[in-house]
Amino acid sequence: MQFDYSPRCQALREKLLAFMDEHIYPNEKRFHEEVEANRAAGNAWVPTKLIEELKPKARAAGLWNLFLPKSERVPEGLSNLDYAPLCEIMGRVTWAPEVFNCSAPDTGNMETLERYAAEHLKRQWLDPLLNGDFRSAFAMTEPAVASSDATNIESRIEREGDHYLINGHKWWISGAGDPRCKVYIFMGKTNPDAGKHEQQSMIVVPADTPGITVKRPLNVFGYDDAPHGHCEILFKNVRVPVDNILLGEGRGFEIAQGRLGPGRIHHCMRLIGVAERALELMCQRLSSRVAFGKPIANQSIWHERIAEARCMIDQARLLTLKAAWMMDTVGNKVAKTEIAMIKVVAPNVACKVVDMAIQAFGGGGVSDDYPLAYLYASSRTLRLADGPDEVHRNAIAKWEIARHLKLPEDLRAVPITRGS
Repeated sequence: MQFDYSPRCQALREKLLAFMDEHIYPNEKRFHEEVEANRAAGNAWVPTKLIEELKPKARAAGLWNLFLPKSERVPEGLSNLDYAPLCEIMGRVTWAPEVFNCSAPDTGNMETLERYAAEHLKRQWLDPLLNGDFRSAFAMTEPAVASSDATNIESRIEREGDHYLINGHKWWISGAGDPRCKVYIFMGKTNPDAGKHEQQSMIVVPADTPGITVKRPLNVFGYDDAPHGHCEILFKNVRVPVDNILLGEGRGFEIAQGRLGPGRIHHCMRLIGVAERALELMCQRLSSRVAFGKPIANQSIWHERIAEARCMIDQARLLTLKAAWMMDTVGNKVAKTEIAMIKVVAPNVACKVVDMAIQAFGGGGVSDDYPLAYLYASSRTLRLADGPDEVHRNAIAKWEIARHLKLPEDLRAVPITRGS
C-alpha cells in the first residue's frame, strides 16, 4: 500500500490550506451571524451570501468538484486516495465543503447520477449540480420503519402507463430545507413480491413536482442546520416519467451500495478533519489557561488525553487511506469491509476527541462561542447516518467469520501412516 500524496494532490493541498486560511477560518463567525440575521428577519432558510461569494474564488483556484473520480465530465476529479487529505481539510469547518462543491448529499447524488443515470438525466440534473447551479437531496430513510435495514422501506413507486406514481413518508432528508434544492433521488419499492433485495428502485424526482410536501426541518441536538436542514417530507401521488428510473426496476439496492461507499468514506475523511481541529483547539486552550498554579497543559491527565487523541486520529486516518486506496485499486465492492470499518471508527474517534476538547474548554466548550458543540452534534449524527454503528459492526463480524470458515474437506482427519 502506497499512501504518499501525488504531486497533483500535494499542489492542491497547498492551495486548499492557503484558501482556508484566507477565506474560511476568518469568516466562520460571519457565516453564523448571517444565518442568525436571516433567522431574526423571519427566514433562516436563505442561502448565505458568504458561500455564494466564495464559490467563484474556489473555482478560480482549481478547487472545484475534486471528489468525483473517473468521470469524463469532471477531468479535475481526483482518486479517492488523492481526495482524502483534501476532504479532511475541508471537514475542519462544517460549511466549508459547499464552497468547493464537495458537500453531502450533493456529492453522493452526483456520483449516483454519473454512474447510473441515463444521458438525458445527466444533462438535466448532473451538469447543473456539477456547475453549482442548485442543490439536491437523497430520500431514503423513513419514520415508520427501522431504516437501518433498507428492506423495511415502505414507500411505493408504482408504474402507471408512461409514469411512475410515488407515495411515501421520508425523514432526515438532508439538504431538503435549502430553497436551492431542485431534485431528489428517491428510494422506494416497485415490486414488494420480488426477492428481498430486488424490491427497491431509485428514481429522480424534481423537487417542484406536485404532491411533495416538506413538513418540517428536524433539529439535531437543537440545531436546525439552516439553511441546509434535515427534513420530513410527504410524497403523495407524485407523478414522474418512467425514464426517470435509475438503471431499471429492482436495482435500488445495487445503486445504494455504489452510492453509499463513496458517501461513507467522504464523511470519514471530513471527520478526521473535525478530530484534528478539535485536538488543535484543545492544545491551544490548555496552554493558555492556568489552574492550581500551573498551565492546565502541564496536568498529567491532559498528557494522557492528548496522546490518546493523537494515536486515535492517526489510526483512523490510516484506515481511511487504506479504504480509499482499495476503492481505487480493487473497487468499492471488494473494499466493503474497510469502508464499514472506517464508518464505525471515524465518527467514534471524532466524538471522543471533540468531547475531550469540550472538557478542556469547560463551560465555553458547550456554548456557541466556539465550534466544538456543533462539531460534536454533527459527529454524533454520523454514527447513525449512512448506516448505524451496529449494522456496520454486524457486517464486519459476518465477513470476518466467513474468512475463517474451513471447507468440509479441510476438517477431515489427515490419515496417519505408521511404519511397519
